Amino acid sequence: MKKPLLALTVLSLALTSVITPQTTFAALPFSIDGEQLPSLAPMLERVTPAVVSIAVEGTQVSTQHIPEQFRFFFGPNFPSEQVQERPFRGLGSGVIIDAQKGYIVTNYHVINGAEKIRVKLHDSREYDAELIGGDEMSDIALLKLEKAKNLVEIKVADSDKLRVGDFTVAIGNPFGLGQTVTSGIVSALGRSGLNIENFENFIQTDAAINSGNSGGALVNLNGELIGINTAILGPNGGNVGIGFSIPSNMMNNLTEQILQFGEVKRGMLGVQGGEVTSELAEALGYESSKGAFVSQVVPDSAADKAGLKAGDIILSINGKQIHTFSELRAKVATLGAGKKITLGVIRDGKEKSFNVTLGEQKNAKTTADKLHEGLSGAELSNTASSDKVEGVKVTAIEKGSIAESYQLQKGDIIIGVNRQRIKNLADLRQVLDKKPSVLALNIQRGDRTLYLVVR
Repeated sequence: MKKPLLALTVLSLALTSVITPQTTFAALPFSIDGEQLPSLAPMLERVTPAVVSIAVEGTQVSTQHIPEQFRFFFGPNFPSEQVQERPFRGLGSGVIIDAQKGYIVTNYHVINGAEKIRVKLHDSREYDAELIGGDEMSDIALLKLEKAKNLVEIKVADSDKLRVGDFTVAIGNPFGLGQTVTSGIVSALGRSGLNIENFENFIQTDAAINSGNSGGALVNLNGELIGINTAILGPNGGNVGIGFSIPSNMMNNLTEQILQFGEVKRGMLGVQGGEVTSELAEALGYESSKGAFVSQVVPDSAADKAGLKAGDIILSINGKQIHTFSELRAKVATLGAGKKITLGVIRDGKEKSFNVTLGEQKNAKTTADKLHEGLSGAELSNTASSDKVEGVKVTAIEKGSIAESYQLQKGDIIIGVNRQRIKNLADLRQVLDKKPSVLALNIQRGDRTLYLVVR
C-alpha cells in the first residue's frame, strides 16, 4: 500500500514544483486544421440516460450447526441449529430497455434476496422498482418502474455480429461513485469455463469494469447495447482489464421469455458431450479444434428426433459459429423451448444441417408474491402437456400464507380471472398488471370447476 501512495505523493510534488502563479494554460483545441477531433461525448449524451444505478436492501438468513458437545452441555432441549438474520445492502447498475413500460434489465445477483430495490436515474430521480422475474442460472433479472415518466431506452444491437477488436464502452456505477464511463475493445468472444454462472457465453472486454458495474451496459461506438456487464477476473475484486458481459442477444431471449411466460422456459437439445480437443480432432480426421463434440444423444430428445448422432461435431446454430460445447449449451438454453433452429454439423468428415425444435426443461417455476398480494405464498407454473386443461398451475402453497387463507390448493389450475381466459403466466400477468381490486379466479380442481374470490 505504501508504494502507490508514495508514487502519488511524488507526482503531486512534481506538479507543484512546475506550476507557478504565472503559469497559463492554452485551451485544448476542438479541431486541428479545421478537422473535428474524435470524441465519444455525442454518443454518450444519448446513451447515458438509459443506464441507472440500483441500490438494494434485504435480510440474509444463515443457519449455523451447533456441535453435539454444546448441546450435551446445555441440555437435550438446546437446538441443533441456530438461524441468524443479517441485514444487507448492495449496489449495482441497470439498463432501460423499454422506456414506455419502464423495463430495466440487470444481473440476477444484484437483486438476489432483495426486499427493497431502489433505482436512481441519470437525472437523479429515484423510484422503487418491482422485480418482474429473473434467471439465476444465466444471471439476468427484469425490473419495472411503475410511475417513472420521460425515460430513455437504449437500442439493442445484434451481439452475434461482434468481432474481436471491435471498440466497446462500459457504463455503470462502480463502487457507488455514480455513473462512470470506460472504454476498450472486444478481447474475446464465447468465453466459458469461468465457474461464474451455469450458462456461460461471455463477451470479454478490457474496458475497466469494477464492483458496482454489474448489470450496467456494454455498448458499441453507435451507442447500441451489446452486453450486460456481469463479472471481472482479477485479484481483490479490482479491474485488471479482464471483464465479462452477457451478450445482448442472450439477454433479449431471456427477457422476452420472462415477459411472455412469467418465467424462463429453458431450451433443451438433449445431447451430452464436451470440447473438441486437438487429440479428438486428429482421431476424427477433423482439422479444427472449434465446435461442440456430441458423445451421447438422449433418447426421444429434440436432438434424437432431428437425427443427430453420437460422434457429430456441432459447428453452428442458425449459421452462427459455435466455438465450444459450453457456448452451445448456453445458447440452446437461453433461446427457449419450442424455438426452431438449424444446426451445422460435421459427420464423418462431411458437413450436414439439421432442423431442430428445442424441447423444454421442466423445472421452471415462479412465485406469485409479486403478482398480487392475495396470491402471496403460492408457487405457479404453466401447465404441462399431461395436464387436462391449459392454464396456470399451483405447484406449491406455503402453510399459513395469504393464498392458503383464500383456499387456494396445490394442484389447482387457474383457467380464468375476472371472466378472462388464462392460458399461461403471461395471460395472468397481463390481467394483474391492471391492478384489479378483486380477483375472481376460475379454478379447475380435479374434475370440477369453482370460483375463488381474492381481494
